Amino acid sequence: MQPTHAPSTVADDPQARDLLRRAFEATARWPKDFQGFTADLTVNVNGKETSGSVMVKSPREVSVQLGDSEIQKWAQEQLGMIAVHRGPRTFEESDGKYSLTMEEDGHPFGTKLTIHGSNSFYRVNNNRITQINRKMAHPGMNPFAFTINVEESAVTQDQKHLTTKYTVYYYSPTDGKLTNVESFTDTHIRVGACDLPATRRIITYENNQVIVKNLTFKNHKLL
Repeated sequence: MQPTHAPSTVADDPQARDLLRRAFEATARWPKDFQGFTADLTVNVNGKETSGSVMVKSPREVSVQLGDSEIQKWAQEQLGMIAVHRGPRTFEESDGKYSLTMEEDGHPFGTKLTIHGSNSFYRVNNNRITQINRKMAHPGMNPFAFTINVEESAVTQDQKHLTTKYTVYYYSPTDGKLTNVESFTDTHIRVGACDLPATRRIITYENNQVIVKNLTFKNHKLL
């Protein structure tokens, strides 16, 4: 879920830039020379299990082989999302390309940091991005918005923060009506110099019921 990049005329605040850069650099990512990994994958959706394999090289190079085509497509999207967030990149390649301003409003999640031109604002506390707010609008899609609250994180061997629990609230940007909530719980395994996904549990609401989806990765191999 990447925001659209629009030019901004707002003057950049160097203090806001420093705040977000520090949070960015304290966040765990795969190393620059990361070539990808393979693993066995089991997906459990409310008790129904499907097993197969995955290969992740980059956010655009994700391959999942499962017996169920619908679950395979969904799992591929999950792996793509993980690769986007964990893939190696510089601050200038991500939020650093926007104009940034900040506001201290006493919020429990910390300083409000607006990313001008991306329809986004974050909250930052103790060198951690604690909340992401974003509005999305793409041609042929209904506009939607979401808020991600980062609830728990681990510290890696490299002393970087790695999110382990977060909740996403989806809502309509026009009337503010809540459309769905997804709760994510992740664990990781250290392989070489990389922290790779070990498990991901997602609790969501679909078709008038609460659905629990588990992804379990085993036998990781770096490429």
